[in-house]
Amino acid sequence: MGFAARLLDHQGSETPQEVNCPFCPALAQDRYEVQLHLVAALRDAYPVAEGHYLIVPLRHTTDFFGMTEAERGEADELLVHLASQLRHGDPSIDGFNVGMNCGPVAGQTVGHAHIHLIPRRRGDTPRPRGGVRGVIPEKMDY
Repeated sequence: MGFAARLLDHQGSETPQEVNCPFCPALAQDRYEVQLHLVAALRDAYPVAEGHYLIVPLRHTTDFFGMTEAERGEADELLVHLASQLRHGDPSIDGFNVGMNCGPVAGQTVGHAHIHLIPRRRGDTPRPRGGVRGVIPEKMDY
């Protein structure tokens, strides 16, 4: 089944949820801009760049390593779809950072798996070399 055929109309999930989780459907469903069967996309509340999305599984799981193969597959599909849509709507986008923080020591602040899709534009930072390696600044430039 193709991507467009699997889009849902923002109906709730039948999967386990945490009542107070800001990414589970109970609290976040109204913020979902795109929803498939297992994952959804919402705008980051504290965006790094315009167009910054989070892809989250509808089922509550702590991080990427708790996601099922099917959830990871749909997340990949949604990342590709959103990146294409963003580029089509904004020709100033020259690239993307895609990443996830797994565990507090890695910077994860919400205990629900989420993947960041961050559009990048030429000149948005003076030295982009190293990209995600910047999580440890002295390792960024190699």
